[in-house]
Amino acid sequence: MKHLISLYDLNVEQFEQIFNLAEKLKRQVKEGVQHHMLKGKTLGMIFTKSSTRTRVSFEVGMYQLGGNSLFLSSNDIQLGRGESIYDTAQVLSRYIDGIMIRTFKHSDVEDLAKYGNIPVINGLTDLMHPCQILADLFTVYEHKGTLKGLKMAYVGDGNNVANSLLHGCAKVGMDIAVAAPKGFECDEGIIQEAKDDAKISGSEVILTDDPEKAVHNADVIYTDTWVSMGQESEKEQRVKIFMPYQVNSELFSKAKEDAVFLHCLPAYRGYEVTEEIIDGPQSVIFDEAENRLHVQKAVMALLMGQ
Repeated sequence: MKHLISLYDLNVEQFEQIFNLAEKLKRQVKEGVQHHMLKGKTLGMIFTKSSTRTRVSFEVGMYQLGGNSLFLSSNDIQLGRGESIYDTAQVLSRYIDGIMIRTFKHSDVEDLAKYGNIPVINGLTDLMHPCQILADLFTVYEHKGTLKGLKMAYVGDGNNVANSLLHGCAKVGMDIAVAAPKGFECDEGIIQEAKDDAKISGSEVILTDDPEKAVHNADVIYTDTWVSMGQESEKEQRVKIFMPYQVNSELFSKAKEDAVFLHCLPAYRGYEVTEEIIDGPQSVIFDEAENRLHVQKAVMALLMGQ
């Protein structure tokens, strides 16, 4: 593992390695055991898209690992003023030990990895959200004791979260059903990659525009905001299109009795999910949010440590 750009790049053993280390680091935090695995190391965090969980979890994670973090917004670095990715990657490689970037264009992440010589972590792009899905799968593992053979149902926009869920579930052997309205489906290339991996892992990829079909017999139900950053002008139209995809008690009843609910946050109650679901006993969204910290620490330690 040289970078974390896409979950498609990982194999099953690497997923297990990340989860095993995350489990250890999480336990040590609860026990008050220090683990300064990145003492003296510095992570540069490039943000052209703002975030609560991504910034806080990476900053706190580097602190707990004994390292340092630098917050770099597009206003703080010359990349936001037209400097090339090549020059930025070359210069940062001389100063710091790793880069986490949260941005719009997926190609920017790929180019940073291509032109630099330090690890690059994809904190989110418009195409993928691998760190989030690692935390999601780790959370499911904590609550279910396994991943292989379970069914994940995602209902809503076929966005970056849905794309990375396809990659992640297919890799670890989980069935993945995505219900999205026509015209809002997942990326075709990622769908094919997931289907290829599903053949190897023995899982199933289900694509539909019927939410009830997707959640039938599901172990996990997942949704995300209908209006992502940069789509605010489309809100009224999107709400009309996606309202039939709301996760509510009626839809949730189609899943298994012990199904759990996931949401990557921020959530908009009354839109993609109702209060009785997101705030109910089946919701594990705050375990999921906490696990961003532990999983990302594992990723950083594996990429930047000895």
